[in-house]
Amino acid sequence: MFVIFGASGNTGSVVASTLLDRGKKVRVVARDASRLAALAKKGAEVFVGDVLDGASVARALDGAEGAYFLIPPDMKSTSFLTQSRKVVDDYAAAVAKSSLGHAVFLSSVGAHVPSGTGPIVTAHVAEQTLGGAKVPFTFVRAAFFMENLLGYAHPMKHDGVLPVFGGGESYPFAMVATRDIAKVAAEALLAPPASRQTLELSGPKEYSYADAAAEASKILGRPVKATPLPLEGVVPAFKALGASEHFATLYREMIEYFASGKAGFEGTHPRVRGTTELPDVLRAGLAK
Repeated sequence: MFVIFGASGNTGSVVASTLLDRGKKVRVVARDASRLAALAKKGAEVFVGDVLDGASVARALDGAEGAYFLIPPDMKSTSFLTQSRKVVDDYAAAVAKSSLGHAVFLSSVGAHVPSGTGPIVTAHVAEQTLGGAKVPFTFVRAAFFMENLLGYAHPMKHDGVLPVFGGGESYPFAMVATRDIAKVAAEALLAPPASRQTLELSGPKEYSYADAAAEASKILGRPVKATPLPLEGVVPAFKALGASEHFATLYREMIEYFASGKAGFEGTHPRVRGTTELPDVLRAGLAK
């Protein structure tokens, strides 16, 4: 039995689906059972639980041989770092009592940096905490999600603008599609290593925001320009989308980290390249 936390999300749903397609027993975990209907139809066992409830996490892991963990984003949280610390501690306590043979944690590029990375610091905390567990973990340090660019689908479609807060629009950096993250995670669960491992995962090549704008222009049949905007606009923009000021401020710190050109992998772990190209992700999202 494999247990997938965040099974209603972009990566967890694909990890679960991949394992089901391989004929594995899968228990999918989320707070809202209705969001797991498609996986239930494929044969997954649905478990309604909350990662902020330690007892719930422990029950979800009962009888599991492997598990996929992540820290769910919560834009409305006014104490995201503290909240995430509790999630990690709940995971660690439940893993210690479990029969798991292996686990995968969705980490992030920049997880080796202890501070100054916004919400990415939660991945650093998780690696430090879970890395000491009796169960060997695979930490998948994923690059910037290609799908994040689709958050700007409206301005690209209607204004011909891809906003780039803080500038750096011509700087190529590592991106990866969520489907490739899920594929790597699923393969690690199916063929676990003998000991802890960290994988640095990116797409087939590096892209800049200018590259993304050029691809969006081809897809939409209209000019799209990567347009630099001041960092001061991040917090108001994210608050307008429903984020708390706390989370929006963390996101600004992360954007500043990426815009600095310093964001990158530690470079001391195996580098894995996904196969999904950025145009494929943009085409699927912008066609909607």
